[in-house]
Amino acid sequence: PLIDGQGNFGSMDGDSAAAMRYTEARLAKVAHALIEDIECDTVDFMPNYDESLREPSVLPARFPNLLVNGTNGIAVGMATNIAPHNLGEVLRACTAYVDNPNITIEELTKIVPGPDFPTGGLILGYGGAKSAYLTGRGSVMMRARCTIEEIRKDKEAIIVHEIPYQVNKAMLVQKIAELVKEKRIEGISDIRDESDRQGVRVVIEVKREFQADVVLNQLYKYTQLQTSFGMNMLAINNGRPMMMNLKDIIAAFVKFREEVIRRRTVFKLNKARDRAHVLVGLAIAVENLDPVIELIRTAANPNEAKDALLAKAWPAGDVEPLVKLIAEPGREVVNGTYRLSEAQAKAILDLKLQRLTGLERDKIHDELRAIGEEIKEYLSILASREKLLGIMKDEFQAIRLEYANPRRTEIQDIEVDTDIESLIQREEMVVTVTEAGYIKRVPLNAYKAQKRGGKGKSGMTTKEEDFVTRVFVASTHTPVLFFSSKGIVYKMKVYKLPLGSPTSKGKPFVNLLPLTEGENITAIMKLPENEEECKGLSVMFATSQGNIRRNSLMDFVNVQSNGKIAMKLDEGDKLVNVMMCDDDHDVMLAAKSGKCNRFAVADCRVFVGRNSTGVRGIKLQDNDEVISMSILKHTKATTEERDEYLRLSSALKKAEFAEGGEEAAFNALEPQISYELFKDMRENEEFILTVTTTGYGKRTSAYEYRITARGGQGVANMEMSERNKEVISSFPIKDDHQIMMVTDGGKLIRMPVEDIRIAGRKTQGVILFRTAEGENVVSVTWLDADDEDDETESEVVNEFDGVASAEE
Repeated sequence: PLIDGQGNFGSMDGDSAAAMRYTEARLAKVAHALIEDIECDTVDFMPNYDESLREPSVLPARFPNLLVNGTNGIAVGMATNIAPHNLGEVLRACTAYVDNPNITIEELTKIVPGPDFPTGGLILGYGGAKSAYLTGRGSVMMRARCTIEEIRKDKEAIIVHEIPYQVNKAMLVQKIAELVKEKRIEGISDIRDESDRQGVRVVIEVKREFQADVVLNQLYKYTQLQTSFGMNMLAINNGRPMMMNLKDIIAAFVKFREEVIRRRTVFKLNKARDRAHVLVGLAIAVENLDPVIELIRTAANPNEAKDALLAKAWPAGDVEPLVKLIAEPGREVVNGTYRLSEAQAKAILDLKLQRLTGLERDKIHDELRAIGEEIKEYLSILASREKLLGIMKDEFQAIRLEYANPRRTEIQDIEVDTDIESLIQREEMVVTVTEAGYIKRVPLNAYKAQKRGGKGKSGMTTKEEDFVTRVFVASTHTPVLFFSSKGIVYKMKVYKLPLGSPTSKGKPFVNLLPLTEGENITAIMKLPENEEECKGLSVMFATSQGNIRRNSLMDFVNVQSNGKIAMKLDEGDKLVNVMMCDDDHDVMLAAKSGKCNRFAVADCRVFVGRNSTGVRGIKLQDNDEVISMSILKHTKATTEERDEYLRLSSALKKAEFAEGGEEAAFNALEPQISYELFKDMRENEEFILTVTTTGYGKRTSAYEYRITARGGQGVANMEMSERNKEVISSFPIKDDHQIMMVTDGGKLIRMPVEDIRIAGRKTQGVILFRTAEGENVVSVTWLDADDEDDETESEVVNEFDGVASAEE
């Protein structure tokens, strides 16, 4: 600041200043750098408004105040708005321009990257400031400096430490409160202003069930915690308004400073010469003391004495070298003599007798020598522009060292995040799809767990022509690929899906995706939220007729809003599932007849194109079709090792360990594999859940499914009977998972996986869902375990909507 105030001058809350009688003000120390040398004829003066005084037309500033403090104003047909900048950065830029007048604006922006606001805060990105520095116009995005702190157990708060420039803090707090009251921003339980003399501190408490970073992004979106500063660098240059870029302003200031230093030097040179001129006259008088005294004594009056002094050519004597040192134009020593001027004669007549002593004579000579050196220095400055610019740079450095402060406003090299995703609360959602093509998302906590064998209860009666076919769980930020019956893939994030309740209907796909007539969604796949995780992964397609195709997952990361071709399908064929995999995996295709085929992913090459039907994955019998595809860990164990592991594992589960523990019991079984291999196989063991349309199911070790050739008939997956009818789903499952099963009657049940019996491949399974007569299970999916939902009390949820890949 240029003014050092005492008293109440207002606040950032918009409070008005006290009356003038209660306040005092003086120039701040740095302000003296704006008026220094004003007495040295460095700038022109002009009459004030009533011509009673004369005032400087511009101050001889030693730093470009237009940039450092900024300005704003409105005139007829024009306006200006220049942001404040850091003093040290601006002076370094001025020095760089002095060193290299051909410096580019891009190089200057490396020194002055952007404005530096007195209120601190953040600037998002360099683009806005750079545009202003290049063209004179630009918009700088400002953001408050906020942190997220834990104030109590499981309780977070957003702390605002600095607010954007020119934002009224009290109105900001009021606006936040209004948004909370209007429920445009949810998740805020309290807001209070704890600001004091030490600085800004606004505390915004966040409700426990909400994420503080999402609430903060909403505040950035809807309040002045994030706002812009429009830069319009219009300035008066040489009496004319001009739109100036950064280099223009710095160049104009350097030119102005050059003129100020030149005029100051000329002024000091003239003052030194005037003083030296008088001293030469005194030195001549002292050098010719007796004749001067005699001349004055005999003169009738002062005028006669002055005329007598002017008329005579006085011997220069020892003063001649000093006259030459001063080098005053038109006042040289001629033939060893020197003629006095009127000013010198008057000074001699005014001379006190004490100045005639020998000591005073030496003082006059010493002063003359010193002034002579000053004059010599001034002349060298005027004769050398390089020396003048050196003085300018020294002054820049002196100001910078004395007054410059560290940058207050931090510039973050990020662009403004306008993606609505940053405003969406991260939450687990259950996405469901119906046979008729309706989809919705429901918060996962709307569903509670039941025990195995529970009946559920209807929340609504579904229409006969529609039923739930797919269910999956994903975060609101998860990208989802939708594969259609025509081999087209579409992409959408979960939060863009219609939000509903467990009993609501949802919206049809045709209202969300640009589906053509006769096109419907047949498969859905979740993508990793981080695209980097997609590199090195493949996508495996499986169709109902047993075909598979492998592509790079990166082929489907970028999908236009109108979709892209995913796979070519034969007539009557449809996509069953699409899953991610790599060479360390196996593929298992399960058919509704109870058959399945397991083979290595590496047996299927990566297709470059997306326009082929793929290759055969399993050989099907008539009227049979693939109902699911699973991706399993690839195992290198032999058939004998897997059979031995299964024998030992079953025996150890029944055994009671005595002294020596499990290893002793293991050795007592006369194993054909080592204990280390047994433990390794157990650690990597997977279990396949298989469920029938009648609600029966089982878990089977993946080691029971041997790896065969791609395209073969495979092995039995489940013992089929009139009771089991057909297999509806088969996929890997973990002990800590839960599953949800949905019927075509609209009922849904959720249960822990650990309640489901582990059985061999050639078994019929146990009852999981007691379906009503004529009611069939149409969809099964797994869920991550949630302690909050692990309830022993049965609760029924009826489903009418949803779609997703049940075998994810």
